This record gives sequence, structure tokens and C-alpha cells, in this order.
Amino acid sequence: MSFQDKSLRCADCGQDFIFTSGEQEFYASRGLQNEPRRCPECRRTRKSERRAGNDYGSPRQMFPAVCADCGKDTEVPFEPREERPVYCNECYSKVRMNR
Repeated sequence: MSFQDKSLRCADCGQDFIFTSGEQEFYASRGLQNEPRRCPECRRTRKSERRAGNDYGSPRQMFPAVCADCGKDTEVPFEPREERPVYCNECYSKVRMNR
């Protein structure tokens, strides 16, 4: 399939930018069907804002728990509920292997 450079308008800043044939080939090779909505500068800005926030790149909030199998104190990335068992990493691996 042959691609040609396309001019697109950024949804954030409203400036036109070029969606190059190489970028289009990359998108197609990854099965991505949507064209980028933001220019490269706005994409970089948005990415750095997300990293500064809590979306990703930040440490997860961890909650203390006691393993339902071995009784060891552990931490999990979700708030435990009393009706569901919580496992430490080692015990969770064992439980997962037995499924």
C-alpha cells in the first residue's frame, strides 16, 4: 500500500501538521486505524502532563494487607475488601498456577 503525506489539523492548538507517509506506514503496521488528532508538539505536551499527574509514571498507591494463605504482611495496588482473599506475590503465583 502506498501512502502520501497528509495535512491534518491539531485538535488542541488548531495548527496544521503533516502526517507523513512514514508515520502512516507505522500506524498501518501496528493495526492503528485512527489518524493522530494532535500535532507532535501537543502530543509531547500532553504526554509530559500525564507523566506529571497520576496517570502513569508515578508510583502506585499501595494498601497494606495480610496474605490469606501464609499470613504474611504485604501490600497490594487495590483496597482490599473483607469478602475477597488477598495474597502476597509468592502465594498469588501459586494460586494463579493452579487455575
